[in-house]
Amino acid sequence: MSKLVKNIIVTFLLGCVVFVIGTLFEGGFHYKNVNEFLIYFAIYQLYTFAINYVNTLYFNYMEKRKFKAYEIIQRIVFGILGSTVITLITIFFLRVLVEVIIFKEPFETFIANESWRGYSFGLWITLTIVSIFYVIYFYNRYQKNKIKEQKVIAGAASARFDALKNQLDPHFLFNSLNVLTSLIEENPKNAQKFTTSLSKVYRYVLEQKNKELVTVDEELDFARTYMSLLKMRFEDSIVFEIPDKAQNPESKVVPLSLQLLLENAVKHNMVTSSKPLHIKIYEAGSMLVVENNLQPKQIVKKSSGVGLENIKQRYKLLSNKKVSINQEAKSFAVAIPMLTKQVSIMRAIEPKSKFDDRYVRARKRVEELKEFYYSLISYCLVIPFLFFIWYRYTPHTIQWFWFPMLGWGLGLAFHAYKVYVNDGMLGSNWEKRQIEKYMREEENENGRWS
Repeated sequence: MSKLVKNIIVTFLLGCVVFVIGTLFEGGFHYKNVNEFLIYFAIYQLYTFAINYVNTLYFNYMEKRKFKAYEIIQRIVFGILGSTVITLITIFFLRVLVEVIIFKEPFETFIANESWRGYSFGLWITLTIVSIFYVIYFYNRYQKNKIKEQKVIAGAASARFDALKNQLDPHFLFNSLNVLTSLIEENPKNAQKFTTSLSKVYRYVLEQKNKELVTVDEELDFARTYMSLLKMRFEDSIVFEIPDKAQNPESKVVPLSLQLLLENAVKHNMVTSSKPLHIKIYEAGSMLVVENNLQPKQIVKKSSGVGLENIKQRYKLLSNKKVSINQEAKSFAVAIPMLTKQVSIMRAIEPKSKFDDRYVRARKRVEELKEFYYSLISYCLVIPFLFFIWYRYTPHTIQWFWFPMLGWGLGLAFHAYKVYVNDGMLGSNWEKRQIEKYMREEENENGRWS
């Protein structure tokens, strides 16, 4: 069903409701015959379609003006006042059409008999619908903005993670070629073996580059292969200790993390036969530790910033657990978390924009309060204005101002409940629980690790 057809059906049903209400206010269904009933029904439908059409045009015009977020009160005031003016103008022309053209009343007589009574019903019906519409509209826009913000955060995190992974290919290849260059000069025979082993190692890099996590056993096997490459160059100047298997075969780490840490240890420490570098990999609780004896080089080339920082940033995008660095007088150790299961909520941290979960929660809370206060201020401004219109122009008619006051007030009460009641049904904590519930159902596809 097209949007146009839906709008026509909704407007027709709205016209039926307006017809019933208007007929009851005029004294009830006392029509002489079916033809008279159909004529008045058609007139009410004409009024409904015309008023709805001009108000839709005005609303679309206001949307094109693109008010800023802090101009929401101005947007509501202009919307209500504009709807009031164009509704009164539209009702006037409709009355001319009905009374003068259809019922053949002389125009001069029509003008002489005009009073506020012919406009009050159409105006208060329109303002009631417009008020309810604005409450629904701004609530939906608020919800869409929250979803959009979460998508931006998740998209930024995903892009950041991909960028971090893509750093590894050229970084690993560049450093491996440096080692190969050194071997060619020092030991050409080992250089040939290194080239063969390097092809196997690089295959692993290509296979794992698109994965967020790999098992610890896979990473240990790769680290063992990479160590053999380093041994070809340094021989007895470097000593390794590495476990055969992980204690928990389901535990995972970010790919190439051990390779980066081993490379970092060799890069920043002296590796000689008189001062061999001892590197030990072992498990400590839920952490996988890479430890080496500390013997810093006197002159160290400027770091590329890829190694440790890359690992830390990738873990930040995947888990609450942090990489631990411990430097003592004679040793340097880096502990990386071994992740075992996915949990429900992803917390994307983008350092430049400072998007962490505390910021998102605080911003969400502030936005909710702002939306509520804007609605409350608008209510306090518009309702007295409507009361003034009734008191000034239609004091002897039905007290129509109660309808928008009660309808809008009910919506405002629900909004206040959502903002200030945390644990009740539809409260803020209820919303959080529902989000966690639905995200737990998809944790096998998209989740965080612990």
